[in-house]
Amino acid sequence: MKTKLSAIAIATLVVLVPAHLAFADAFAPYGTAKVDMHKMPVTDTVFDVNYEDPQKLGILYNFIKNTKKETGGKVVVVTHGPEMRAFAKENYAKYQGIVDNMAELAKDGVEFKLCNNAMKAAGYSAEDMHGFITVVPAGFPEVAYWQGKGYKYINPLPLPVKDIRYIDQPQLKK
Repeated sequence: MKTKLSAIAIATLVVLVPAHLAFADAFAPYGTAKVDMHKMPVTDTVFDVNYEDPQKLGILYNFIKNTKKETGGKVVVVTHGPEMRAFAKENYAKYQGIVDNMAELAKDGVEFKLCNNAMKAAGYSAEDMHGFITVVPAGFPEVAYWQGKGYKYINPLPLPVKDIRYIDQPQLKK
């Protein structure tokens, strides 16, 4: 009985495997992606940050870590939006994890610049901000300043990609 079952299983595989491959090819009319894991030259970057929700700074943390690891260059973060609430000392308890992560980045050499115009419009002063923040005259000109010094512009949208594959293909999640 075992022999018959094995023979049937093998015959089924022989018939189905080519069909499966043909089926897969129908969904891959352009072939398979190439891989180019080239070494990046040392590149300095300036991040332009303006997030509606301060919690999105958690995603920024990962963007900066990944960028710095690949480029090996200096990093400047220019912040000029509602996310600045996280950098206010009065909100430390609420945003402690985020602030601690940003302070860790600052300790690793990342410079944090905060737009004075936005800060004042929000009702804050420099004394309200954590010590790793440097207040600068204006956000957009600050970004331009760093670009003029050769820094490459990055505007990271805080959209996480973790597990997005499973939105369209939930059966693939292990």
